Amino acid sequence: MDMKKFLIATLCIFLVFGSFAYAATEGGTAEEAMALVDKAVALAQESGIDKAVLAFNNTAGEFVMKDLYIFVVDMSGTVLAHGAKAELIGKNLMSLQDKDGKFIIKDMIEMAKTKSEGWVDYKWENPMTKSIGNKSTYFRKVKDILVCCGVYR
Repeated sequence: MDMKKFLIATLCIFLVFGSFAYAATEGGTAEEAMALVDKAVALAQESGIDKAVLAFNNTAGEFVMKDLYIFVVDMSGTVLAHGAKAELIGKNLMSLQDKDGKFIIKDMIEMAKTKSEGWVDYKWENPMTKSIGNKSTYFRKVKDILVCCGVYR
């Protein structure tokens, strides 16, 4: 094989496998986060929160996609479900702050007292890039819980 054909073949292989690697690390969108919350709220309303929590905590289940996952907190800030970090279940995160000192869960709960849904913006480490970036979490209030999904911007 001459050098030109070799370079073209190498470039083609790089482009094909590079696009697969990009697709695997591509983050979720705000629209996908909202849709995932809608789906989670529907399950919670149909099956009850206790059954829904089991589905939300399944890291390989239908409520985890790309870098998106459902988490649920009650109005006191206690985590009831977390699709990425099971060790947070049962912990109170009311005092959780981002790198700039913004109270993430507390702000979300305060907003939920007057609105049934919304977005909270903060700075958080992106697990894909390992750098601090802008993150927004969408929440919907269902009775006395918040069903949430965050997205990196």
